[in-house]
Amino acid sequence: MGKRMGKQTIKIESKPRIIATYSIVGPKEGEGPLKDYFDFILKDDLNGKNSYEKAESSILYSAITECIKKANLTEQDINYLFAGDLLNQISSSNFAARDLNIPFIGLYGACSTMTESLSIASIFMDGGYANNVVAATSSHFSSAERQFRFPLEYGSQRHPTAHWTVTGAGAMLISKEGNFPYVKYITTGKVKDYGITDANNMGAAMAPAAIDTIKQHFQDTGTTPKDYDLIATGDLGKYGKTITEKLLKVYGYDINSIYMDCGDKIYGGDQATNAGGSGCGCSAVVDCGYIYKNMLNGKLKRVLILSTGALMSTTSSLQGETIPGIAHAVSIEFGV
Repeated sequence: MGKRMGKQTIKIESKPRIIATYSIVGPKEGEGPLKDYFDFILKDDLNGKNSYEKAESSILYSAITECIKKANLTEQDINYLFAGDLLNQISSSNFAARDLNIPFIGLYGACSTMTESLSIASIFMDGGYANNVVAATSSHFSSAERQFRFPLEYGSQRHPTAHWTVTGAGAMLISKEGNFPYVKYITTGKVKDYGITDANNMGAAMAPAAIDTIKQHFQDTGTTPKDYDLIATGDLGKYGKTITEKLLKVYGYDINSIYMDCGDKIYGGDQATNAGGSGCGCSAVVDCGYIYKNMLNGKLKRVLILSTGALMSTTSSLQGETIPGIAHAVSIEFGV
């Protein structure tokens, strides 16, 4: 049926190119094993602002504007900005867009927002509705912590399965021309809920969605793990990563040799982040930094990236609701 493949996948025939990316991270992320791949490391996680929320919005604005500059374009060249974040009413993105002269479509997919925004941006490009679009997202440890968990001053003890929200912002600029990595497939995820209620165990809550999307991507496209150099989930952390590896084997897919999780990768073992990184910025900065740059240098030719999200709110958690998960996959190729 046209560009549709199977149940949940679209083949992007026009191959929209990711012609530039930009990643900004906080000081803690800048001390981790991927520090050499980020474009800018903050010295102060307040970024000179008087609140963490304003700091998050400022780094998202910088990621977007610097990404446009790297592509040698201007704001006037950009047809749409697709962005979202974790904060109430996606306030970080709204306020960043306020200072940009670009038509804005705000998105909320929790921590799945990077591949959600990239998916919709690519579809707009493939439909001929735009020449240049930006997909972006952000998160901040301190703003997310006090919205979803406890005030920082509380000094609560962190559970071993708890994640550390990444302070970071990433932006991708998608265009029509040039010898750059391009989007080939988009597999849109379904909401999966296996009854997890523990907000300190996001990996277990999101893993079923990642498993389902990866499995469906293989079935829809006829690909297998052997067709990819890397499969990267967003922020399942070390516990969610283990669940994903084990359960995909049950479905007959062994991805262990090519699989990484951005949340598991971004921090070192001595950084006391427990299960690893999370937040919209987690997959954003790893995708825009480590993965994209390794595609440009030829080390990676075919990758499948998934941003994973927990679709909860502060209200739903207080009401005893379970934590639904979502994961969107984007297949990117270069040099093949």
